[in-house]
Amino acid sequence: MSSLRAIVLSPPSRRIIVLWLTISLMVCIGVLALIPLDFSEVPGSDKDHHILAFASLVLPCAVLYPRGIPRLILGGAVYGALIEIIQPLVGRSGDFIDFSADLAGMGLGAILGLGIHHAVESYCGFRRRAVQRRAKNVIQLYNYRPDKTVAEDPLDP
Repeated sequence: MSSLRAIVLSPPSRRIIVLWLTISLMVCIGVLALIPLDFSEVPGSDKDHHILAFASLVLPCAVLYPRGIPRLILGGAVYGALIEIIQPLVGRSGDFIDFSADLAGMGLGAILGLGIHHAVESYCGFRRRAVQRRAKNVIQLYNYRPDKTVAEDPLDP
């Protein structure tokens, strides 16, 4: 028997969580990008750090609230461009290739997050259908696929 349990969050709750995570990550990225630090001892190149930072910025939104991805990518692109414009003013170098790495990171984070979101939704849907087949007196509170019925389940023999 599986020990995984699903936490059901309403869309407003997911939006609030995504908003706070995104703001927190933006503050962290901004501080790390604008403080003159020496990253020579940290493994990986500067471009790897940009990709990782902006992938982590988009990942929570893609997992919890995929409808917000277009707005977040647009805002993240503007944010990345502003960071690259401000960096020369604080003693760091701004670079177009860094901005390209930011965009690549956002794309990578969106793809990974949507994959995780789809996997979780598929698993939850599979578990719901299994319970419906086995139980006779089940009250179904939420059907995320109202057009699909239990009889159309491809796993039925």
